[in-house]
Amino acid sequence: MLNMVTLGVISVFVGFLGSLTGLGGASILVPLLVLLGIPVKEAIASAMVSIIATSSGSAASYVKERITNIRVAMYLEMFTITGAIIGATVTTIIAPVYLYFFFVAFLLTSFIKFTSVNKGFTPAKSQDRFSRWLGLSGSYFDEATKQQIDYRVNHAVLGGIGMLIAGLAAGMLGIGAGAFKVTVQENILQMPPKVSSTTSNFIIGMTALAGVSVYLFSGLLNLTLMAPMVIGATIGAIAGGRVLNRISDKYLKILFLLVVIFLIAQMLYKGVTSI
Repeated sequence: MLNMVTLGVISVFVGFLGSLTGLGGASILVPLLVLLGIPVKEAIASAMVSIIATSSGSAASYVKERITNIRVAMYLEMFTITGAIIGATVTTIIAPVYLYFFFVAFLLTSFIKFTSVNKGFTPAKSQDRFSRWLGLSGSYFDEATKQQIDYRVNHAVLGGIGMLIAGLAAGMLGIGAGAFKVTVQENILQMPPKVSSTTSNFIIGMTALAGVSVYLFSGLLNLTLMAPMVIGATIGAIAGGRVLNRISDKYLKILFLLVVIFLIAQMLYKGVTSI
């Protein structure tokens, strides 16, 4: 039986995984809540509140360690917030069964990362004019390799479009869309994996806040679910933020894939059995 203590414990673990993978805890919480019998729209709305807590907890650690690229995050947030408001509005009016399949379809894009599991990060040698004008570059010290990593961000326009789509999915599915955001940042913007993950966590919080504002006025927020989820996810996110920079990129990507496979299987099963 689901109670506040059980949900709080589950949320700690979920927040930890969400922090390490850049997915955001709600990506894992939504399938778990649905599995435990919570209506999908209510699960999406309530879990989205935990995204704010997860993002805040892990983002604080990442900013302190100077891994997160704040300038890039602020630029991309313009697109994700717009998408989140549109997506959350769509969720309040469509049939619940479609949300399961939208969830699965969106997460399938995460397998783009599989092709780069065994590849190291190679910094871009040049930078396009618009990205350079925005000043989208940075560096950080990688504790796993004991090296200073310098990088230049590229394709800011395409990255913005990708993040608009990510925001749309985030607002619609309540998952933070961290999987897609990390993929866009690594493969289009050409950012290092750890910077992508930490910057994604930073962006997720603002995106979730925009979506939650829509769910608040729709009456879908469940305070009983929200309270233990927020506390547990925050604790887990802080713990994850403190260990992320000590784990190699290869293992972080493998963990990312395992979590995404679980999410897809769970929501696909629920969607098929709900028809």
